[in-house]
Amino acid sequence: MAVSYDLSELKNRMQKSITSLREELAGLRTGRASASLLEPVTVEAYGSRMPLNQVATVTVPEPRMLSVQVWDRSMANAVEKAIRDSGLGLNPMGEGQIIRVPLPELNEERRRDLTKVAHNYAEQARVAVRHIRRDGMDILKKAEKDGDMSQDDARVQSDLVQKATDAAVAEIDSVVAAKEQEIMQV
Repeated sequence: MAVSYDLSELKNRMQKSITSLREELAGLRTGRASASLLEPVTVEAYGSRMPLNQVATVTVPEPRMLSVQVWDRSMANAVEKAIRDSGLGLNPMGEGQIIRVPLPELNEERRRDLTKVAHNYAEQARVAVRHIRRDGMDILKKAEKDGDMSQDDARVQSDLVQKATDAAVAEIDSVVAAKEQEIMQV
């Protein structure tokens, strides 16, 4: 069975890598409150680990404050502990079913650390795009070797794969540059 070559499928996979990068970057704190900031937090609830959004609602009442409305009052302490232990540098304050999470001002060193994390995410996305490119090139080489595609057609298609790769990497670079500017903005 020959593996079929489909440029649009490769572009689709590259786009998924970029979407994944955007989601990871959304979780990085920039100094403005965002409900997505608490997405990576998991809570010990009902005997298992659950994402925070399955036990509470996160809202942004003020630019530097998150409000977590716990659905089950008995879970309030577990949610508060999970936020505190999440490694995000947050100090929640419980008030019954509502937990207020003030966001501290970011200092210069913390901002630089966050840009390094953003660049690491971007590099992972670039590597993923390059893997997808390699997969496409391997399919083209095999098709040419097996005689399913002429040498000229294979060259034209590999140029298209390279252009798609370059476009995806350029988009990754622009996404991370925008996030870096957002992080460094005081």
